[in-house]
Amino acid sequence: MKTTGGNLWGVDLGGTKIECAVLDRQDPTRVIMRKRIDTEASKGYTHILQQVKRLVDEVATELNESPVQVGFATPGVLDPRTQTMKNCNTVCMNGQAMASDLAVILGCEVSLANDANCFALAETHLGAVLDVHPGAEIVFGVIMGTGVGGGLVAHGKVVKGVHGIGGEWGHNILEEGGDPCYCGKSGCVEHVISGPALELFYKRQSGQKMRMPQIMQAYFAGNDPVALATVDRMLENFGRAISTLINVLDPDVIVIGGGVGNIDLLYTEGYNRIKKYIFNSGEVNTPIVKPKLGDSAGVFGAAMLFA
Repeated sequence: MKTTGGNLWGVDLGGTKIECAVLDRQDPTRVIMRKRIDTEASKGYTHILQQVKRLVDEVATELNESPVQVGFATPGVLDPRTQTMKNCNTVCMNGQAMASDLAVILGCEVSLANDANCFALAETHLGAVLDVHPGAEIVFGVIMGTGVGGGLVAHGKVVKGVHGIGGEWGHNILEEGGDPCYCGKSGCVEHVISGPALELFYKRQSGQKMRMPQIMQAYFAGNDPVALATVDRMLENFGRAISTLINVLDPDVIVIGGGVGNIDLLYTEGYNRIKKYIFNSGEVNTPIVKPKLGDSAGVFGAAMLFA
């Protein structure tokens, strides 16, 4: 089997599946191979490593080449000081020296980045950003779904930061005295405008449980005051939270992924709400766009860590 540095190898290490993709280094839009297997995270950290090795080995065998570098999109971050994982919702990864463990088990150089950062990186180089601002210097990727997160790309590279938490937008306090978050604070962005947070608000106000698609249907029907209040809460707090990103970073483009990010009102009325809070006399010129790569963004972004 030949060893080559000619292609870009990426692995998206999710809680339920692990996916490997190999991209052409000269033309990263060309996917040479993709393959996924179950993570089987319930079997523990060592088993996850074995699953990664199994997947990479299978891809290497089918391509008849072994990688010299592999990028990983991870559900948490590697602490630059301790070189161990933290903030992982796949909790068995926390406290583990995953970068060095992966390098040993795969026998090659590895680079790890949070999955939201990989999302932002992929959309910058291969996705939505190219349509609105090719050559953008600063891109922020927002994830609004079951949770809320963010990723930051500057000059084409992921910004990890001194603590490894660059882009962690979802864990800033948006609502004083709000619901407690697993991070230890209360009222985080994640607990205000994520899908589950909005559904919880609706249930508390109405006594009924509804999913976001149903709430949106009721909103547009116009006959459910709690649905109106829930959507208004989403739009207003979206405007507040996004305004802080623009005030601090003033990015060239913001890309919004995740299930809640599919709600079209965010790009019209939500965009207008930013004007109330931005430090720019109410004028907003930042393109805010939907992603193009879907669930490919994580694994493509992982591969682009070595581009």
